[in-house]
Amino acid sequence: MKNFRLRAFVTVLAVFMLGSFFAVNSVLAQDNGIENLRNTGRAFASVAKRVSPAVVFIRVEKDVAEPNNAYPQPFNNDLFRRFFGTPFPYQRMRPVPRRHPKAIAQGSGFIISRDGYIVTNNHVVAGADKITVRLQDQREFTAKVIGADKRADVALLKIDAKNLATVPLGDSDKLEVGEWVIAIGNPFGLSHSITAGIVSAKGRNSVGINDYEDFIQTDAAINPGNSGGPLVNLDGEVVGMNTAIFSKSGGYMGIGFAIPVNMIKVIEKQLQKNGSVTRGYMGVMIQQLTPELAAGFGMKREDGVLISQVMDGSAAAKAGMKRGDVVIKFAGKKVHNVGNFRNRVALLAPGTDAKVTVIRHGKVKKLTIVLDSLPTGRISAGGSGLNLDKLGFAVQNIDPRMARKYGYAATKGVMVTTVQSGSVAAMAGIKPGSLILEVNRQPVTNVQELQKYIGSKKDSVLLLIRGDRGSRFVVLKVD
Repeated sequence: MKNFRLRAFVTVLAVFMLGSFFAVNSVLAQDNGIENLRNTGRAFASVAKRVSPAVVFIRVEKDVAEPNNAYPQPFNNDLFRRFFGTPFPYQRMRPVPRRHPKAIAQGSGFIISRDGYIVTNNHVVAGADKITVRLQDQREFTAKVIGADKRADVALLKIDAKNLATVPLGDSDKLEVGEWVIAIGNPFGLSHSITAGIVSAKGRNSVGINDYEDFIQTDAAINPGNSGGPLVNLDGEVVGMNTAIFSKSGGYMGIGFAIPVNMIKVIEKQLQKNGSVTRGYMGVMIQQLTPELAAGFGMKREDGVLISQVMDGSAAAKAGMKRGDVVIKFAGKKVHNVGNFRNRVALLAPGTDAKVTVIRHGKVKKLTIVLDSLPTGRISAGGSGLNLDKLGFAVQNIDPRMARKYGYAATKGVMVTTVQSGSVAAMAGIKPGSLILEVNRQPVTNVQELQKYIGSKKDSVLLLIRGDRGSRFVVLKVD
C-alpha cells in the first residue's frame, strides 16, 4: 500500500513539474516573440531616423499650353464656326490672350552628395519649368536638372547647398528575395512616409514601363508621389529607387517596382559628367533560348541568349560572332535572359573590351568585343530629318515571346514599346504593342531599317501598323 501511495505521489509530482515546465516555456516563448517584434520595430525606426533626412520632397511646375485663339463667347465654338464662320465683328479682332495655368506635380528624391546632388525619376521632372526641393527640416531650394535618361527613367538634380545629409548606396546584386526593405517618400504629398515589405522578385525586365528594365519587385506600399524615393535595406543603404506600381485602380495593390541602385550608379556618373547617357552596343539581334530552341541547337541547357542576326560592320561582326551563337557568359557573368543581357551591354561604355563566351555547334568559344555606341534613333538626311523622339514613341525588335503575348504570327518586325503622352504618335492612335510593318511603303524587319526610312523624311512619314483591330495606315506629321 505504501509503495502504491509513493508511486502515485511521484506520478503527480512529475505531472506537476512537467506542466510547470511547459507553462514557463510558453511564457518565455511568448515573451521572446514579443521581444523579437520589438526588435524588428526598433530596426525599422533606426533606418527611418538615419535615412529620412536625405529624402526630399520634389514639387514640379509646368506651363499648360493652351491655344491663343479664343474669341468671346458664344462664338468661341468649333461647331458654330464650322457652319457660320467667324462673325464679321470679330474677323478683325485679335484673339483674346489666355493665361497659362500651372500644372503641379510632385514626387520624391534622395540626396547622394553633401553638396546637393539628388537622384529622382525622369518622369517626375520631365518638362518642368520650375523644380522646388523641400528637405525634412522644411528648407526649400530651387533645383536644376543636370541630366536625365528617359530610357531608364533616371534624372540627376542639383541644389545650391552644403553639408547636407546623404544616404549610402548599397549593392542591389546582393539583395535577396524575401529580404526586408523599406520605401520612403511622399505619397499623395504626405511627406516622409515610410512603408515596409519584402523583396518579392528581382530582375523584372518585361514590365513595359521603361526601355531598359531590371526592376526589383516589392510589396512595400508604393503610391503616387513615392516615385523617385529610395528603397532601402535594414542597413539603411539604398538598394533601389521606387518608380512604378502595378495597379488597376491607380492606388497600391501590393506590387511595386524599383530601379536597382547598381544601374542608377552607372547612369548617375554619366549624367554628372556629360549630362546624358551613352550606351554600349554590339550590333546583334537576340532572342530568348527556349527549351525548343535549345533542343534544336543540340543543347541541354536553357540559360542563354540566341543570336539571330549579326549586323554587317558591327562590333559583334568584327569580333567574329555568328548567327546561331548562344551567349552563355558576358563580362564575367552568366547570361540568363534577353532583358538582363541587353541591360548589361547597355550599361558598359562604348569602347569597352567585353569578354563573351558562346556555344557554337556544341563547342565553347571565347570572344572579345569592343563595344560601339548605341544608335540614338536620330538617323536623318542632312541632319534635319525625322526621328523617333520627334514622333514620340520607342520601339524594339519583336521576339517570339512578344509575338505570342500580343497574338502576332510574325516573329520579325518592329514593335512599339512606349508612346509619349500628347505626342504625334499618341494623337494618331499608336499604342504600345502595335507592330510596324512598313515605313513609306517599304517593309521593315528591324529597328535599323525603321530608323533609316524615318530619317529620310523631314516632316511626315507613312506607317503601316498592326494592332488589336487589324492593320491600318497612319500618317505622322510634325509641324
